[in-house]
Amino acid sequence: MPKPEPEKLSADEARVEALRVVAEDHFPYLATLDADQPRLRPVSPVKTDGFTVYVANLKSYGKTAEIEANPKVELCYLDKGHDQVRITAVAEVLKERETLESIWNENPLLRQY
Repeated sequence: MPKPEPEKLSADEARVEALRVVAEDHFPYLATLDADQPRLRPVSPVKTDGFTVYVANLKSYGKTAEIEANPKVELCYLDKGHDQVRITAVAEVLKERETLESIWNENPLLRQY
């Protein structure tokens, strides 16, 4: 079987395509590191602004401590056609009240926590 060849895109086309994949996948996978053990789990972003992604999380969840200990993360988005976008980033645990309240108010499902 021949190796698939990726479609050649300009930088602008690649950005548009990547944003499409990000918009379509509602449950990307977040990779963190727990000491020397990789951890991967689906997450549900509560706000996306381009390639800036906000994921709601309780302080008691393991990924919060993992991000505080090592903020290097990767998010992997996958669409139905198996196109994927990987966002390699340095995450931060937000503590800014104004941003947290804005996200809280825009997402009624968060109120159950």
